[in-house]
Amino acid sequence: CLENALIFKTIFFTLKFIMPKYNPAKIEKYWQKKWETKKLYRAEDKSNKPKYYQLETFPYPSAAGLHVGHPKGYIAEDIHARYMRMKGKKVLYTMGWDAFGLPTENYAIKIGKSPQDVANANIKNFKRQVKMFGLSYDWDREINTSDPEYYKWTQWLFIQLYKAGLAYQKFAKVNWCPKDQTVLANEQVVDGCCERCGERVIQKEMKQWFFKITDYADRLLSGLKELDWPEATIKRQEDWIGKSEGAEIEFPVANSNLKIKVFTTRPDTLFGATYVVVAPEHKLIENNELRITNYEEVKKYIEKAKRKTELQRKEEAGDKTGIELRGVKAVNPATEEEIPVWVADYVLGSYGTGAIMAVPAHDERDFEFAKKFNLPIQEVIQGGDVSEKAYIGEGKLINSEKFSDMDSETARWEITKFVGGTRKIQYKLRDWSVSRQRYWGVPIPIIHCETCGIVPVSEKDLPVKLPTLKDYRPKGMPPLASSEKFLKTKCPKCGNEAQRDTETLDTFVDSSWYYLRYTDPCNSKEFADKEKLNYWLPVDLYVIGAEHAVLHLLYSRLITKFLYDREFLKFEEPFLKLRHLGLILGADGQKMSKSKGNVVNPDEVVGEYGADAVRLYEMFMGPFEDGQPWNDKGLVGTHRFLNRIWNFINNLPAGGEEPPKTGEKAKRLINKYIKTTGEDIENLKFNTGVSGLMELLNGLEGERLAKKQYEIFLKLLAPFVPHIAEELWQNVLGNKNSIHTEMWPEYDETLLAEEMITIAIQIDGKLRDTVQVKKGTPEEKIKEVVLNSEKIKRHLGGQKIKKFIYIKGRLTNIVV
Repeated sequence: CLENALIFKTIFFTLKFIMPKYNPAKIEKYWQKKWETKKLYRAEDKSNKPKYYQLETFPYPSAAGLHVGHPKGYIAEDIHARYMRMKGKKVLYTMGWDAFGLPTENYAIKIGKSPQDVANANIKNFKRQVKMFGLSYDWDREINTSDPEYYKWTQWLFIQLYKAGLAYQKFAKVNWCPKDQTVLANEQVVDGCCERCGERVIQKEMKQWFFKITDYADRLLSGLKELDWPEATIKRQEDWIGKSEGAEIEFPVANSNLKIKVFTTRPDTLFGATYVVVAPEHKLIENNELRITNYEEVKKYIEKAKRKTELQRKEEAGDKTGIELRGVKAVNPATEEEIPVWVADYVLGSYGTGAIMAVPAHDERDFEFAKKFNLPIQEVIQGGDVSEKAYIGEGKLINSEKFSDMDSETARWEITKFVGGTRKIQYKLRDWSVSRQRYWGVPIPIIHCETCGIVPVSEKDLPVKLPTLKDYRPKGMPPLASSEKFLKTKCPKCGNEAQRDTETLDTFVDSSWYYLRYTDPCNSKEFADKEKLNYWLPVDLYVIGAEHAVLHLLYSRLITKFLYDREFLKFEEPFLKLRHLGLILGADGQKMSKSKGNVVNPDEVVGEYGADAVRLYEMFMGPFEDGQPWNDKGLVGTHRFLNRIWNFINNLPAGGEEPPKTGEKAKRLINKYIKTTGEDIENLKFNTGVSGLMELLNGLEGERLAKKQYEIFLKLLAPFVPHIAEELWQNVLGNKNSIHTEMWPEYDETLLAEEMITIAIQIDGKLRDTVQVKKGTPEEKIKEVVLNSEKIKRHLGGQKIKKFIYIKGRLTNIVV
């Protein structure tokens, strides 16, 4: 024993001083530089390999730089991209910068610098931080939305939409900050106030540019059916588009020639309409024919409503307010009874007709309003107790004169015909407002001529460059209007003096087509070559935050469909498969932010533990689509795991000598994890993929392996931890080519089959089914599988089980 102990001690100290120590800082920088120099991840446009285009949301490069939550999606997609290359695909995977926008402009104002300088500095820092994770981007395809060579084609796209009649100007209500004298997007309004100065925001009518997305409403809806997207995201798009089939019905105003037109999806409930509600902006209120006896009170309510944005009014819909137009009655066209008319801000002038018929017995919103203001509730559909809550289902009609006893579906259109209504389809979707009265954005490529009117800039004169302004603060008019040099131009049609449009485009326009530009980012003659577009697209996988589930995705789909109609593209849907990622939260369980003091800087953790350890930890935290709080202790664990891998491979016998016989256990384990690790990556189940690799190492340590098996182990690791895998592959195992150009190993189906056994299932001794389970599955799990069998459920028919007998590895018998 003493002799063995001395031998072990000698080996331990020899290895300690001879075996190189795992040094992530050294090897990671070395291999990142090597990969970049060799352009290892370049996506060739012409290849015999099948293409695979995967996309991630390009970041907005803020001044704060990355925190550890940002790289989660990048790391996941990198693992997937590396795996797809090893599966024989030619992968397009790249990065760009969504660089225009209000946050950069506001920050530039705050520190007294130009937005250009701020954006460039932010991008430089973001790029440095992104690169330290060893992500396998094709950097030759990098784009920047604030680069004139990019926004030239954003302007070109605007012109195509304008020529097709899909870009137009009209007066519309906007969020207006009286102090900063500027239009704000909904996202810049917090609790009804300007996020920057705190001033109360009001609604103001201004002339704005719009894209006619409503022309595509039906196609945007129907196209969702062919997509592999999360159900919740599809539902959100459907709700945003909001297709409703119903009827337009007119309610005469008593003692006048006026009529209130309403849209309803439930004309079958018309006999239960006990009041009408109009929006604060409805033209009826200002009509001189009406004699509103409480007009001053109504006027005050409307003024208060005008101070709210539409978004606020939607959010506050649960706490309804309203006021009756006293002296005004509408006539229910079905009952011919006079009913009250109310004004309430939960009804929006921009949706439908700006008026609704209220049926409190059969609409939850109307029920709450009626209860609050003590208005009558008339039941007209059987099926619930309307004294307690609204019954919103369908059924047999009651209290509906000759339509009583008729079913809802039939009555819906019979009643519409009876009152002279019109069957109609309506959408919640509204045209996309793209005007912004700020500086840091894409100038709208339009010229205003007194003779010719609105004239698009000639395509040969694009881009219309954003001028450098010393003072770009908002002053109640677009900052570009203060530049006489920018403003004055010649009309392309008549040659007379004219003026440029002084507004800039919503940054959602920039990001609505960036995935197209990645296919041909340096093309100066067209936004992208058709052959390249149709080779790479549609996108095979898009990983994106759930916060982008509506607007960005909807706008991107609109632009793709438009370009398809103009024969620039051969496909209508840009993103075939889409998945969301969950947020990495602060250690306190809250979203990471500087104000909360819970931000973790990736420079610090990568510097201490290495990029591979951070990559592994972020994937191991939990299911990819879920959010998890950050915990530095997890990094200690993944760093320790990588040290074990390092020692395990470095313990390979000198010269890579093959052992006389490889153990069966190792052979089966490796075969199993070739399959499961690949499936986990394909299904974005990265946490179980990492867990499997840990289980595999546990099983292999102490086993006798051939060099080929060490190599397979490293190939399985390579997508997750590319740096250590490359170092061990080349500098320990002695391979010359990069591990990231290797093929994913094949597994043996027969070995997998040998791990499964067939269990016969009997009921009272009669064979009813069989089930396959893994060898060694415990009895409790087998019982669970057996009782979940659909065949067994049918045979049991709900009978009580007296006894469950299991004969190990052979059969089960259920006694009833």
